[in-house]
Amino acid sequence: MAQNSESPDAPLLRTPLHDLHVAGGAKMVPFAGYDMPVSYPLGVLGEHQHTRTKAGLFDVSHMGQAFLSSQKPIAPQIEALVPGDVAALGVGRTRYTQLMYDDGGIRDDLMVTKMADEEGRERLFLVVNAACKEDDFAHIATSLGDAQLDRLEDRALVALQGPEAFAVLDRLIPGVADMSFMSWQSVDWEGAELFVTRSGYTGEDGYEISIPNNVAVRFTEQLLGEAEVEWIGLGARDSLRLEAGLCLYGHDIDETTSPIEAGLVWSISKRRRAEGGFPGAARIQAELSDGPARKRVGILPDGPAPAREGTVIHASGGGEIGMITSGGFGPSFGGPIAMGYVTAEFAKPGTALDLIVRGKIRPAKVVPMPFVPANFYRGK
Repeated sequence: MAQNSESPDAPLLRTPLHDLHVAGGAKMVPFAGYDMPVSYPLGVLGEHQHTRTKAGLFDVSHMGQAFLSSQKPIAPQIEALVPGDVAALGVGRTRYTQLMYDDGGIRDDLMVTKMADEEGRERLFLVVNAACKEDDFAHIATSLGDAQLDRLEDRALVALQGPEAFAVLDRLIPGVADMSFMSWQSVDWEGAELFVTRSGYTGEDGYEISIPNNVAVRFTEQLLGEAEVEWIGLGARDSLRLEAGLCLYGHDIDETTSPIEAGLVWSISKRRRAEGGFPGAARIQAELSDGPARKRVGILPDGPAPAREGTVIHASGGGEIGMITSGGFGPSFGGPIAMGYVTAEFAKPGTALDLIVRGKIRPAKVVPMPFVPANFYRGK
């Protein structure tokens, strides 16, 4: 979910699963300060299609994990930083939200899970983007009074995604197949405590699993030993989330975009929209009332060549109205796809656009997202 923003001179960090990537023939690249796998011998196209049809395994251990705990009610404390409705979360439920700037821009997006109280302290489990985690955790730690932030540096994080993910994981951890979407469990695996969330960022059913470092390799090797599972790198992760119409921080959302412009109004409950009480609330409430000046939209370029990030968008036969923020080839879609921001009056599906690619005009149109139907688990 985050951009690549590491210093070229900084030594690259390695996740606890680094040696498994190398052994699996991964092509490694710098990403968010880490040495990360961009692809494997199966190739980006093969990895993408494998995830859509079977079960793909992603190493996302570079992301930031933390506990937030307090002897006082914790929801009002975290809600002072995010527009998400944390107070409504039941134990074992997860919510997507955003850390906000005072002007209504997005500092980062994150996942917040309500855990059971422990020793009289209310607890949340947080997962933030890799490129933003240092700033995020410093911001959270200094912005909350009573709450205590404990970073989990001793845990790996993997995502198992695809239509066969539930069957695979249920063999290792019986019962997870019955978990509902955006639910969380603490489970025992050979004496180690794993955190399992039924979620992901591919548009497919799947899980994210937080694993203590001392058993991370062993657990991951067992997953890889299942016939349905293949390693998936950053390349296919990007094409999968693009087809699903999901935002990538630093590209489709950043410090200049609001959740309303980005089409994330669904992540803000009616209570929070009305009450405010979080950074940027005035801008968000104004955009909810009057509409944003620009909107994130799906874009279908004409022809076989993709339109990449940074491509300028013009009104058909007119002037500049926006820019593409993510673009590429959609393997499951079967052609080039993109998303970006356009002036609100041009955001209606079917609107004709002109993309300026290497100085030439290329026709395109606004289309609904996702480009490929989502297959999130909704229950039996």
